[in-house]
Amino acid sequence: MSAALTARRMGASVLMIESANKDLRGGNSRHVRNIRYTHKAATDYVTGGYEADEYMADLMRVTDGNTNEELARFMIDASEDAVDWMLEQGIKFQPPLSGTLGLARTNAFFLGGGKAMMNSYFKACEKLGIDIVFEAEVETMEVADGRFEAAMVRHGGELHRVEARTVVLASGGFEANIEWLKEGWGEIADNFLVRGSPMNTGKVLRSMLDNGAKPIGAVDQCHAVAIDGRAPKFDGGIATRVDCVIFSVVVNKLGKRFYDEGEDIWPKRYAIWGRLVAKQPDQVAYAIIDQKSVGLFMPTVYSAIKADTLADLADQLGVDAAEMEKTIAEYNAAVQPGDFNPTEPDGCTTVGLEPAKTNWARKIDTPPYYGYPVKMGITFTYLGVEVNKSAQVIMNDDKPATNIWAAGEIMAGNILGQGYAGGTGMAIGTVFGRIAGEEAARHARN
Repeated sequence: MSAALTARRMGASVLMIESANKDLRGGNSRHVRNIRYTHKAATDYVTGGYEADEYMADLMRVTDGNTNEELARFMIDASEDAVDWMLEQGIKFQPPLSGTLGLARTNAFFLGGGKAMMNSYFKACEKLGIDIVFEAEVETMEVADGRFEAAMVRHGGELHRVEARTVVLASGGFEANIEWLKEGWGEIADNFLVRGSPMNTGKVLRSMLDNGAKPIGAVDQCHAVAIDGRAPKFDGGIATRVDCVIFSVVVNKLGKRFYDEGEDIWPKRYAIWGRLVAKQPDQVAYAIIDQKSVGLFMPTVYSAIKADTLADLADQLGVDAAEMEKTIAEYNAAVQPGDFNPTEPDGCTTVGLEPAKTNWARKIDTPPYYGYPVKMGITFTYLGVEVNKSAQVIMNDDKPATNIWAAGEIMAGNILGQGYAGGTGMAIGTVFGRIAGEEAARHARN
């Protein structure tokens, strides 16, 4: 959308090929809630400033330095006018959110969420005369010597050859392609749940890689969070997320803890928990809280499993009851006194426990007890095509493609080698989408 609107306003004739129908249009963006962007002060949508240096430090921390620092800094600096530009397209934002998300200062939230945002974008496209074809899937790309010539598009049961002077690839990742996921994860990928669009099968990406586009990122790196294990296989969206992890004790089916639940605020660490759960037996884990933590996190779509005793809760969850009781007893004994603060890291920690819980450590001792089964919910993949600051796709000879640009998840691996900070994906898509649209329109005109 960012590319299409920008290109059209520069006078280009734009055709958008959308694999979904009108109800499911917009890919993963219809599931988003907010955008992380650089800003100098509080506004109607954020509670304070978030300078580029802090944004960069946050990104370096969550990716563990696995990023193209030059491109990342470029994206962060360019994100400063993103919200103003989105407002110009008809997007609406809501006042800052309070609660445990910890994003009121850094991220602006869309009024009505991603679905409302995408509806506004489509409305803007219609007003500008952008042609959109629904239920049209690109099967292959025709590329010769780094130049796009045509796309083979299946629509209405027929295969069409669509030519254009320029092309912008904004087709997402391949998270809905379980066989491709297995190339990085092996057979356990069968147990993954896909939070995003079932249309994101990676056909455009695969075709571009086959045609000599330079890959970026690893096949097993992705945005993957802990979501409710009862969620649907595809398209459960953001509502399936389980946000109580920082207040809980998380055990696997053997009843054992395996990671520090309180490492940092949830938006900076939620995207590591999918991978952690994927490494556990049967790719499942269980977040356990007691009555004290009820109401401290975003409500869940699926009700928690509830019991008056830990042993009963373990039995209902299918966890080794004796081992889980032992684990929580050891945890309770290790909890140190402290001033609990649910909205920011509070230093409430454990001592002598491995792994430690470094924040929000409180005893699990107040019935009733609650448990949430969690599995790996994959949102989008990081393996993609390499780009430069102009959003041009780089080919295997290290030269930019003549007339091919990319934006969004298909090139997010340039910025996100691993890890995630909430709202970064929207910033990547908006910044590089606008650049890609401008560059593609200029090239087409020339």
